[in-house]
Amino acid sequence: MSGILVFVEQRDGSIRKASLQALSEAHRQAAANGWPVAAVLPGSGIEGAAGSLGAYGAAKVFIADDANLKLYSAEGYAEAVVAAVKQMEPNAVFFSATAMGRDLAPRVAAKLGVGGLADVTGLTLEGETFVATRPVYSAKAFAIVDTAGKTPQVISLRPNVFAAEETGGNAEIVKLDGLTLSIRAMVKELVSSEGGELDVAEANIIVSGGRGLKGPENFALMRELAGLLGAAVGASRAAVDAGWIDHSHQVGQTGKVVSPTLYIANGISGAIQHLAGMSSSKIIVAVNKDPDAPIFKVADYGVVGDLFQVVPAMIEEIKKLKAA
Repeated sequence: MSGILVFVEQRDGSIRKASLQALSEAHRQAAANGWPVAAVLPGSGIEGAAGSLGAYGAAKVFIADDANLKLYSAEGYAEAVVAAVKQMEPNAVFFSATAMGRDLAPRVAAKLGVGGLADVTGLTLEGETFVATRPVYSAKAFAIVDTAGKTPQVISLRPNVFAAEETGGNAEIVKLDGLTLSIRAMVKELVSSEGGELDVAEANIIVSGGRGLKGPENFALMRELAGLLGAAVGASRAAVDAGWIDHSHQVGQTGKVVSPTLYIANGISGAIQHLAGMSSSKIIVAVNKDPDAPIFKVADYGVVGDLFQVVPAMIEEIKKLKAA
């Protein structure tokens, strides 16, 4: 038993960036040990997308191409991953810790009768056992964990922590046959609100707003800044609970955990639940008129001031730089 299998997430036939990051990390880990890397891709009409995975390190791609898998099905996708595991017999199975990955990874682990390591931010290999670093206690501490030698090791990787790198390889496509797909709960439709906006879970830059925005109409200011930076729009729980913006934008312990290159927090005080969801950002910029706001304790750069004066000034300066 050797090698790493990676679950690859797609949406409407497009591969999610977080899955490419997980696949790249699998390739890096496997290369040092001479292990093979394979991917498993469930969906409908996805054979064309499967071919692109060789460029990120997959030597083989198992595809489960079925109309019943067009939209995410926990039962159907878990069956496909387990079928790929039985064919490959890998040492480990990687997932990206997106909303889908967080739901699917423990289901697969349960079917395989093994434990799982969730939301991992660091990996090392000791012999044939992965030792992982993961945040605990709202990211106040980090735990060093492993699977006690049980295989396959089921591991989900936090998005935007591990880099996606092209290797230029080609992948063999293998169709998974004989799936029963006894699906009891079926997703009939996926409705996207505010279409076209980036997902905060995968964005390199996030512009977030909180209670300090004072109302839903002022998220237009966040969207203007985000548009100039090519960023996603995030929000604190207070803003979401107030109904100012959809829950899909919420960053925090009860929302989405993010690790962007740049996180700009506007009018967000920095409750521990919010910090737990964004403190792993590489650079944090905070704008708040309260100099004692907890957000400043984790910020790399802080501006004590009225966001309704600071953010428009930022927008104007960025426009000048873009026009130069």
